[in-house]
Amino acid sequence: MPPQLDPGRIMQTATGFWASKVLLTAVELNLFTVLDEGSLTADELGGVLELSARGRLDFFDALVALGFLERDGDGPAGRYRNTPETGAFLNRKSPTYIGGMPEMLNSRLFGFWNHLGAALRTGQPQNEVKTHGKHIFEELYAHENKLYEFLTAMTGFQAGNFTILAEKFAFDRYKTVTDVGGALALLSCIVGKRHPHLSFSSFDLPPVATHAREHVAMAGMNGRIEVVSGDFFADPLPAADVVTMGNILHDWNLEKKKVLIAKAYAALPEGGALVCIENLIDDARRENAFGLLMSLNMLIEFGDAFDYTGADFRGWCTEAGFKRFEIIPLAGPSSAAVAYK
Repeated sequence: MPPQLDPGRIMQTATGFWASKVLLTAVELNLFTVLDEGSLTADELGGVLELSARGRLDFFDALVALGFLERDGDGPAGRYRNTPETGAFLNRKSPTYIGGMPEMLNSRLFGFWNHLGAALRTGQPQNEVKTHGKHIFEELYAHENKLYEFLTAMTGFQAGNFTILAEKFAFDRYKTVTDVGGALALLSCIVGKRHPHLSFSSFDLPPVATHAREHVAMAGMNGRIEVVSGDFFADPLPAADVVTMGNILHDWNLEKKKVLIAKAYAALPEGGALVCIENLIDDARRENAFGLLMSLNMLIEFGDAFDYTGADFRGWCTEAGFKRFEIIPLAGPSSAAVAYK
């Protein structure tokens, strides 16, 4: 083997699921929430979490080595504590908790990704549909616990993007917003607090409404956010100056993507804007690995659904009648693709 070549990156990626499962299991065990009260030794923390003596040190120290825990001291007297990031984002008591997505990754997607090869060979989803024969949304919305897990996962996943969007997009030019597939109305709450002149319609299927209204009330946004129930394929979208879609278009095949874009166009006035928050793949398809992996996740979840590039978005929206476009970078690999009527 030539001396300048190093297999390290290959092995790091090949064993990446080890590190992933350690973090996901820590979230499952509420480890970061337990440490909200302060630092604990391995024996103290292991006792609270009811872990066997054999795995405690390896588990906790792996989290230290991975950068998800900090430890003061060595040996049995060493005390473990949250990092600033895990304390903020993976502690259930924190208002910025995003653990819903890791929870869903652990309980659903971790196992489904074991069948990526089958998905690539067949083009068919590898999730609950293989067992129940139902579309993923039909299965999720039929079970209250699964539905709420899904809604909270999507909420935490997008919080950072919605906050940046509220700062970067010119909402001051508009008065009304319809958030399509609004889930727990997080986009409406975040953007609404930053722009108090706006009013919102958070549009989603009927089983979501009770959960969404609870979150709107907790945010103190009653009167400004209307939770509207409907099916965005069967019903017209509520008319508004801005239509937003947070990780909605990537759930569908090309035909249905175009249907949703056309419905947004019909709901907007002249000068209105369609804003789609997604992990947009770069046009050359060389850089945004997360966007490409998310598109593979859509294959596993739906079969014919896929993520897309900014150029794809512009082409579909031009076909629908939109005239002007821009891409707004958001958090990490995410962007807002904007089309103006």
